[in-house]
Amino acid sequence: MAKFFGNLNAVVIAGLVLTVAVMFGLHGDGLTANSVARWAHLFFGVLWIGLLYYFNFVQVPQMPKIADEHKPAVSKHIAPSALFYFRWAAAFTVLTGLIVAHLSGYLHDALMLKGSYRMIGVGMWVAIVMAANVWFIIWPNQKKVLGIVEASAEAKAAAGKMAMMASRTNTLLSLPMFYTMISANHG
Repeated sequence: MAKFFGNLNAVVIAGLVLTVAVMFGLHGDGLTANSVARWAHLFFGVLWIGLLYYFNFVQVPQMPKIADEHKPAVSKHIAPSALFYFRWAAAFTVLTGLIVAHLSGYLHDALMLKGSYRMIGVGMWVAIVMAANVWFIIWPNQKKVLGIVEASAEAKAAAGKMAMMASRTNTLLSLPMFYTMISANHG
């Protein structure tokens, strides 16, 4: 068992197989693309926001406490990997959310903030802004900070501040986004 649980790929594959079994066991031939998209939306959303909170509540506050000789372990190994999952989880959260809204028939009304879809629409727009922050502000600046892209010491310091402000903006926005997502009555 330790060998199985020591292999993340095996655990994830087993989890996906179990999920499919549960989906078919509970829904049978009533399983829809919408229910699969909703599951994927939740999965990617948890991964995205979980990593956002990891960066803001754990990694960033702890970095000043780490001895300089140990910081490369984070900046060269942990952070690039976490940022890979972070940015792709953001993209797939938004994509699967748009798919759910489309399959449910309310994508246009939600994006236009119309009628009973206004609340979910606000949540969708907040998530889109957050994903844009990830891809167009946080990630380009983090590439400088982590040395993936060459930058002077001054540029790295400025990039670090910009990435942190965008990340903290996303932390701030995540709270009302959660409210709109769970409070929307959108079927």
